[in-house]
Amino acid sequence: MEALSPTMEEGQLVKWLKGEGDEVSSGDVLAEIETDKATMELVARGDGVLRAILLAEGGTAAVGEVIGVIAGADEDISALVGEGGGSGGGGAADESTDASAADEDSGADSGPDEAAAPSEAAAPSSDEAVSTEPSGRVKASPLARRLAEDTGVDLASIEGSGPGGRIVKRDVEAARSAPAAAPAPAASKSAPAPADWSDAGAQESYDEVPVSQMRKAIARRLTESISPVPHFFLTVDVDMTRAVAARKQVNALVEAEGDRVSFNDFVLKAAAAALVRHPDCNAAWHGDHIKRFHHVHMGVAVAIDDGLITPVVKHADRKGLVQISREVKEMAGRARQKRLKPDEYTGATFSVSNLGAFGIHEFTAIINPPEAGILAVGRIEDTPVAIGGEVVVRPRMRITMSCDHRVIDGAQGARFLQTLQAMLEEPAAILV
Repeated sequence: MEALSPTMEEGQLVKWLKGEGDEVSSGDVLAEIETDKATMELVARGDGVLRAILLAEGGTAAVGEVIGVIAGADEDISALVGEGGGSGGGGAADESTDASAADEDSGADSGPDEAAAPSEAAAPSSDEAVSTEPSGRVKASPLARRLAEDTGVDLASIEGSGPGGRIVKRDVEAARSAPAAAPAPAASKSAPAPADWSDAGAQESYDEVPVSQMRKAIARRLTESISPVPHFFLTVDVDMTRAVAARKQVNALVEAEGDRVSFNDFVLKAAAAALVRHPDCNAAWHGDHIKRFHHVHMGVAVAIDDGLITPVVKHADRKGLVQISREVKEMAGRARQKRLKPDEYTGATFSVSNLGAFGIHEFTAIINPPEAGILAVGRIEDTPVAIGGEVVVRPRMRITMSCDHRVIDGAQGARFLQTLQAMLEEPAAILV
């Protein structure tokens, strides 16, 4: 399992595009892998025959774990998929590096911990003895042993479905979730029968939803952010009267060409221009130094089925409003199909999250490290305000900036928001 994105720790095999026995050449696409951000192609790193598939479709493997073997047609690959279950050796050229050493608790237990080829991984029948090593030790992967110890499952009672009858993680999980046999009730003439409180119409129930690779990454990254990063928040109330008029004028000019800009495009363009004037906010924390960028790469939060991803508009400060709008629409569409390339959702220097379309008035966003700031944009609402001693109704929008206090101080963030507010209230400043 290769690291197909900069933050990938494990991948889920969506589909094998080659089957066992197929000849492959270096560069051939072997499978589709769901990473923490997108569905990527796994390519062969050598020539030969796909001799064994060790991870079934839908299975998950850590980066570096062996999920298949490419070797010569007559090469001995038993060291990888046979009784020993170990990975490496045998002269076979496998498609990924062996990371089993990180998990091993015994040399005899190293090796892949996922589905094996059907011909070599058939589970023993119920009347067969559990597979053991010559030493008499039950054959199981390190991960399966650790999981069994943590959950109190007896390995000797489990039939392995891995190579050579080896017990793997899913076998332990299945044994753990299997209902235990109810003990026979003790005979008692005096004990009354328990009252039947069951009510089929009031039973509690729930669904267990598998956690996708993206949701795991979101949980990991945002936990890493909210815990160590000292957040503080600044909010401005923006008069969008002129921005509303400017958007109508721009769309009247570009709709004939199939374009249509949104208010979020205005925010992205204005934020990029404001960051040029306030480089102390276009920065990142790196422990012993702060990196202030000379370029502005704007991350745009996009909601998809599995969670959230942030396509990046590179050099947004140098692009026009319509060009930004086109790029956001195009990347957002591919993001929802999980077809973004890693360099299209990494490298942001600042981000924007807009929930106005969902009717959200105001919210705060969690910083995506190592970025030092993110804008949370609410809806535009007609609001009564006092202007010149009179109460008038104006379209207003609230923007909240989350700041990493290690990089941005209160006054620095406030000055940036003042500039952003002024640009949105007088959009001619960003349209020239």
